[in-house]
Amino acid sequence: MAVVAHVKHLKDRLAYRLVRPLAEGGMGIVYEAEQQGAGGFRKRVAIKIIREEYSAVPEFRKNFVGEARLVANLIHTNIVQTYHLGEILGQYYMVMEYVSGVNLEEFILQHRALGQAIPVDLAAFIVSRVCRGLRYAHTKTGDDDEENLGIVHRDVNPRNILIAYEGDVKLTDFGIAKAVNIMYNKEGDVIAGKDEYLSPEQARREVTDARADIFSCGVVLLEMICGTNIFEAETGARTRHNIQHMPLPRIAEYNRFCDRRLEAILQRSLARTREERYQTAQEMLTALELYLYSDGYGPTNEKLAGYLEQLFAEGKAYEDDVSRRPGSFGLSAPRAR
Repeated sequence: MAVVAHVKHLKDRLAYRLVRPLAEGGMGIVYEAEQQGAGGFRKRVAIKIIREEYSAVPEFRKNFVGEARLVANLIHTNIVQTYHLGEILGQYYMVMEYVSGVNLEEFILQHRALGQAIPVDLAAFIVSRVCRGLRYAHTKTGDDDEENLGIVHRDVNPRNILIAYEGDVKLTDFGIAKAVNIMYNKEGDVIAGKDEYLSPEQARREVTDARADIFSCGVVLLEMICGTNIFEAETGARTRHNIQHMPLPRIAEYNRFCDRRLEAILQRSLARTREERYQTAQEMLTALELYLYSDGYGPTNEKLAGYLEQLFAEGKAYEDDVSRRPGSFGLSAPRAR
């Protein structure tokens, strides 16, 4: 994919060398880029560039700037770090940590293409790392270290979970996240997030809190365990209905390696009533780590890294064609629902 037209005039003005596009969507494009400095200094970064037509729309510009402000101080090993927000000739871009690896959607699709199941312990490990990142974000305070910022990601889904080849798991794209006094929030008017990973309260257009992200983590874990997202239907409306009302099956019927302990974690994370769900990401993280490590040795970053290398060395059965997958990295244009 060549440099697309809407960033050509930025190319010579950016203090970065654009290497290759990583993903393109309706709102913009994400590039792998190289930051260069004195003495042969080079650092790989990712640059998210918003399209000119969206940069000119105050609401989209506000959300893009809001995302950068929100994540600027989220510095955690399980969250993709943001380094810089820039603007050239009215067009906005964001410089972020570059993660060499795959996103969780690619990870899941590779298993489907090879006809093999995701190991249950690795599925639980991946989601536990997401919970670590969410615990940090949910409890983040402002500059005075007193007021909790009230961050809710609202879009935890496989495209926004990156797995580095070294085995690190990182949550990205806080583009529709909300926080107290930081980002404009339209809850009640629109549905934020991808239909099949919404919490019931999001599907009902209610005001959310951190427990919405817990439900989404449960859906992601359920998809990895079952091999499919059981809530997804032909239409968004039907999918949202399933999220709110569909009875949860016995998970062991989908995967015999899902024991009662993991099933209990899934059932609690997917409770439709918020009060019956894990109340914090820390609670879900603790439950997952007790499941993984209470009997002794469990999965590590190194184990996940070795598995990832073997998985994709068996043939690129899943072809990463970003032109067929618009909207990766949270760049799709919003749609009315």
